[in-house]
Amino acid sequence: MIIGVPTELKNNEYRVALTPAGARELAAAGHTVLVQAGAGAASGCADAAYAAAGARICPDAAEVWGADAVLKVKEPEAEEYGYLREDLVLFTYLHLASQPKLARALLDAGTTAIAYETVRERKALPLLAPMSRVAGKLAPIVGSHYLLDAQGGAGILIGGVAGTRKGKVTVIGAGIAGESAAVMAAGMGANVTILDINIERLAQLEMRHAGMLTTLASTAQTIEEQVTDADLVIGTVLVPGSSTPKLVTSAMVEGMRPGSVLVDIAIDQGGCFEDSHPTTHDEPTFTVDGKIFYCVANMPGAVPRTSTEALTTATLPYVVRLAAQGWRAAASADPGFASGVNISGGKITHRGVFDSLSGALGLPESEFDDSCVSKAMAD
Repeated sequence: MIIGVPTELKNNEYRVALTPAGARELAAAGHTVLVQAGAGAASGCADAAYAAAGARICPDAAEVWGADAVLKVKEPEAEEYGYLREDLVLFTYLHLASQPKLARALLDAGTTAIAYETVRERKALPLLAPMSRVAGKLAPIVGSHYLLDAQGGAGILIGGVAGTRKGKVTVIGAGIAGESAAVMAAGMGANVTILDINIERLAQLEMRHAGMLTTLASTAQTIEEQVTDADLVIGTVLVPGSSTPKLVTSAMVEGMRPGSVLVDIAIDQGGCFEDSHPTTHDEPTFTVDGKIFYCVANMPGAVPRTSTEALTTATLPYVVRLAAQGWRAAASADPGFASGVNISGGKITHRGVFDSLSGALGLPESEFDDSCVSKAMAD
C-alpha cells in the first residue's frame, strides 16, 4: 500500500501523524511511505530521518494525497477538500459531529473516513486516550495562566500559599482527560472536585487518588453549585461520535466570580459549555460576562514532540494492519476498528455521527448505511 503523511494545515498544528520509527516499520513491511517535506519538523522529526527510515520525501501535498491511504492528525481543512476522492482511505481525528461541512465533502467525494476517536477496544477508546491525557494535563496549566491578573483573570495562584485560599478547580467528566486534569490540578496544589454520572468510576478515582480529589455525582444541581464556586472549570465530557451535551449553562457562568476561567477540552465535539465556540492557539480565549473561555480545538498541538510520539505509539498497530489487509479486512478482523469507520461510499456508517449530523445536513435516514462495515465484519 502507498501511505501518505501530509503537513498539517490547522492553525498552530505542529504534530505529524507518523514518526520516522513508524515509517520504518511500514517500509520494512514493503509499503511505500510518502511524507511531505517539513511535515515533522516541529515534532523533532526531520526529513533526513524519514528518508533514512525508508520514506520518500515529497515537495508538495498533491503527491502525498495521491496515496492509497492518508494519515493525518487533525481533520482536513477546507483547502484540502479537493484532494478527497472515492478510492482514498483517510485515517485521522475527524470529530464529524461538529464538522458538517467536512462531512458533506467526504460524503460527496465517496472517501472512506476512519476516525481515531471512535475506534474501540472493548469499552476503551485507545486512539483518543493519549491525546486526552495530553489535553487533560495541559488544561490546568493554561487555566492557571489565564487566572493571572495580567491575562485578565482573577489574580489567583491556583495552589495558593500558606495562609491563603487555594484555587478551586471543578472538573466535569471523570474519563481519561478528566482524571488527568484533576490529578494535574491537585499536583499544583489546587482544591479539586471532579464530577461524573458513573459512580463506579468515581469510586475508582477515590481509591486511586485517595485524599487528592473530591468526587461528586454529576447532576444539574451539583454542576451549578460547583461551577459557580470555582475559579477554574475544566469540561471533559465525551459521547463517542456524537455532539457533546451542554452541561454548563450561560446562567451558571453569570454566577461565577469575575475573572474565573473555563477550559473546554470537549470543544472538538462541540463543547460542553453553552457559550463555547472553537478558538485557535493564535487567539485562544474570549470573554463572556467577565469570565475567560479557552476553547482551543487542538490543545495537544502546543506540545507536538510529546503528542506526536504518544499518538504514533497508539495508532501504529492499527496503521500496520490497515496497510497489510486493507480497511475491509481490518474491520472484519477487529470490530473495534470497524467502529472507527464513520463514512464510506457516500454514506454515514456510524450511528452516533449520523444522529449528530442529520439535522445540520438535512439528511434522511437513507443516508445512514452501515452495511459496508457490517459486511466487512461478516466476511
